[in-house]
Amino acid sequence: MLKIKYLFYIYILFSLLLGCVTKEIDRDVLFQLSTINALLEGIYDGEMTFKELKRHGDLGLGTFNALDGEMLMLDGYIYQVKADGKVYPAADSMKTPFSAVTFYEEDKTLILDSTLDYKSLEELLDKIIPTENIIYAIKIEGSFKYVRTRSVPAQEKPYPLLSEVVKNQPEFEFHNIKGELVGFRLPDYLNGINVPKYHLHFITENRKGGGHLLECKTNKVKIGIDFTDQLFVYLPQTKEFFDADLNKEEDLEKVER
Repeated sequence: MLKIKYLFYIYILFSLLLGCVTKEIDRDVLFQLSTINALLEGIYDGEMTFKELKRHGDLGLGTFNALDGEMLMLDGYIYQVKADGKVYPAADSMKTPFSAVTFYEEDKTLILDSTLDYKSLEELLDKIIPTENIIYAIKIEGSFKYVRTRSVPAQEKPYPLLSEVVKNQPEFEFHNIKGELVGFRLPDYLNGINVPKYHLHFITENRKGGGHLLECKTNKVKIGIDFTDQLFVYLPQTKEFFDADLNKEEDLEKVER
């Protein structure tokens, strides 16, 4: 009888351990490091490596320590678009002060075979989403008649505000190009936490150019949307973040566009 009792306990322990090992990752979560207001205030250094960030998603965007270019994550690979407009693979050891990523799984797709500029593309997307009150991960791939992007150069301390940095941002133009747009649509109530409405980064099919999207004209593209109903924000544990005034009302639209 005692032997049976011990076997029962072993079975329970094994079941618990197995449950921990096989527990599925919740893939409908936007994982975000820091806040957009912190980035606006010039907090350009973080402690999270891209190796760690990859544990939380395979698609997303962000930036690099010292604000050294635009970051784009696609299919689990992380790319750095520097101020020269060129794309570089990001090393796992590199760090980010602000990023947002998720595990991308399409809930809705649409083939668009017409020319829409960025504003019209946003209006179309707003018509096909079921509500404006949740988060959407977006991937748009195909051919574009025109794309205009920007990046930002690495900054030196004392760091200027982001609104000052983008006054001298280098911009890049692409014509009749294939590539992918990656990013998010977020509700207005997340203003200050992240960029409300649309925030997209572009990368060419050959992975040689890209940046933060400023304007585009589609040709023939496939639009994919992942409905995301959870948000996890990891707040930095740094003196710069603790001391920052994150309650200021910044003109985010001017900075982003």
